Amino acid sequence: MGEFVGAAVGFPALVLTTAVAAVIGFWVLVLCRAVTPDAFDADGAALRLGGPVAGVASVVIGVGWVLDLAGTVLLGRVGLTGAWNLLLSVVLLPGALALSWLLATRLFGRRRPPSPSGARRDAAGSAAPEPESARTAA
Repeated sequence: MGEFVGAAVGFPALVLTTAVAAVIGFWVLVLCRAVTPDAFDADGAALRLGGPVAGVASVVIGVGWVLDLAGTVLLGRVGLTGAWNLLLSVVLLPGALALSWLLATRLFGRRRPPSPSGARRDAAGSAAPEPESARTAA
């Protein structure tokens, strides 16, 4: 348990540990009905995440934290010291976030809203072209 706590409050996992605390705080506020889960959806529309911003951000931060924590523990057990340990620790944080971003975009998918012109066409129906035989018979 001490290794886990040490990894969670050490570099580089501390960055995502604070983010996980913020995510937990947000969802506690949602459970208390102080905020709505879609509070950030208008702000995140430009990101085209394909899902609710709070949900996608929670997945990215949570999975990134787990990956970063696992990487930190593995680096500690390998026993590297000096520049190699520092270099791998610095690369670990963006690597964990990139992997978690890929997972979240695959999980939520990049759904695009239907185009208004396509929706009108579907609602109004389409006129089928007249068969060639009907045109020549008349």
